[in-house]
This record gives sequence, C-alpha cells and structure tokens, in this order.
Amino acid sequence: MRPIDSTQPASSNLGPVVFSEDQIRDRVTELAAELSRDHTDKIPVIIGVLTGTVIFMADLLRAISIPVEVDFMAISRFGPSRETHGAVRVLKDLEIPLGGRHAVLVEDLVDTGFTLSHVLGIIRARGPASVRVCALLSRPQRRLIEVPLDYVGFAAPDDFLVGYGMHYRQQYRQLPYIASCRVNGALP
Repeated sequence: MRPIDSTQPASSNLGPVVFSEDQIRDRVTELAAELSRDHTDKIPVIIGVLTGTVIFMADLLRAISIPVEVDFMAISRFGPSRETHGAVRVLKDLEIPLGGRHAVLVEDLVDTGFTLSHVLGIIRARGPASVRVCALLSRPQRRLIEVPLDYVGFAAPDDFLVGYGMHYRQQYRQLPYIASCRVNGALP
C-alpha cells in the first residue's frame, strides 16, 4: 500500500493545500499545551461535535497532558440554506452530566457562529462551572453571531475546505492536510 503524499492534493477536485500536515500537527500540539495549562488540577469534559471534529479531537486528546473525560454531541442543521440560519437539532446528546464540571467544546470550523451559539446554549443550561471553545479553524469574516473562541488553530479562508475530518459529500475526511475543494472549477 502506498502512503498518502501529504504535500499534494489527492484528487482533481482539490485545490491547493491550505494547511499542511506539519502545520496542523504543530498547532494541535500547541493547543493541547494551552488546554492542559489552563485546566491543571481539573478534569475537564472534552466535548466533540460530530463528525468533522473527530480527527482533530483524537490528535488533540493524545497531546493533552492532563486527565480528561470525553463525550460527543451530533448536531444537524436544516433549513433553506447554509447562509440562512435554519434550525439546529441534536441527534446525539451528551452522556456525561456537566453540572459543576469544566467543559471544553471542540469544533472543526466556526463559520457564521449560529450552530456554535445554539450548542453553547444547550451546554450552559446544564450548569457547568466553565465552558471554553476550541476550534481548529475560524472564519471571523463570516461571523453573523459573536461566539467566544478560547483556542483557535488557524484563521481559515473563505474557500470550501476538506481534509483532516472535513468532507465534501463524505469524501476527503481521511486526508492528513486541509485543502480547498473545487467542483467543476467552482466552490461546491
């Protein structure tokens, strides 16, 4: 089996690599160190929002140097379009009670802030001692709702991005880098 060349896009749909495997690894290590330092003497609940965050969260968890507990939420957004808010529905809820606990919500990409704002409302209603947000990618230029981001990996361009857990029609999640995606020369 031939290894993935992490410096080149794997398909004609992919544009240039935006964040390389090395850049991602280095930044995830830095984020884990920040999280560990900020939660010394605590056992935070690290909450992943499925599915795009799985690879980022796995790497982040391996690099965190303190004890943690892990849980996941699955969220579905539906409605007229991604540009309009639509509605948010919880498909998989948390199993760990958050009352009095320190929670860290992990996201792959924060764009408009709508979905994150909704998820934060759900989490805060459960009475945690604190809630922090760790996002691999942030697009502040597209923010419609201001949301707190305590840890950010990279500022993301407006391109449609795939790889490192993010997908286009369920493809490209497994790529070790993040690349822009084009379909017939245009953004999907």
